[in-house]
Amino acid sequence: QLQASGGGLVQAGGSLRLSCAVSGRTFNNYGAGWFRQAAGKEREFVAAIHRSGGSTLYADSVKGRFTISRSNDKATVYLQMNSLKPEDTAIYYCAADPRIIYSSLTNHRQYDYWGQGTEVTVSS
Repeated sequence: QLQASGGGLVQAGGSLRLSCAVSGRTFNNYGAGWFRQAAGKEREFVAAIHRSGGSTLYADSVKGRFTISRSNDKATVYLQMNSLKPEDTAIYYCAADPRIIYSSLTNHRQYDYWGQGTEVTVSS
């Protein structure tokens, strides 16, 4: 089970940190990612982290502003979002999978486990 939290309303230029707590699983073995879906748009990749924690991937639109990290001790993956823009407004979903390989981390169809989503609204 994945539980996402940390969303909210923030002004442009502000920051938020999303958390995704994973329960009932050996989190160390899971690759994880964050995706988002804005109203009327398809779900898109935001960031992902390999199970080792040593490799991360980012969408071009968030590079330099967002940072994904994980704590295996806390079985949690984080998304630190800085310099937020109105176009970052969306529902953010975390995902995890024990079998996902590095080259598939950006593909939402490769994840079997999903959180419920947390809403992020950035006002201009």
